[in-house]
Amino acid sequence: MRATLTRAVRRGRLACEAGMTTAEYAVGTLAAVTFALVLLAVVKSGAVKSGLAGVIAEALGLR
Repeated sequence: MRATLTRAVRRGRLACEAGMTTAEYAVGTLAAVTFALVLLAVVKSGAVKSGLAGVIAEALGLR
């Protein structure tokens, strides 16, 4: 009887942890997408765009 109860408790714990893992992946994915959008907005800004163009032009010897 005790072994059956122990197995049932273990199954319950595993079921709860499986859901938390999925939620953690969802939060991590959402954070990564948010970071990518912020980074894209920064790179598309005028100052960064002209700075990158200057670095590339100098590297290619166009200046």
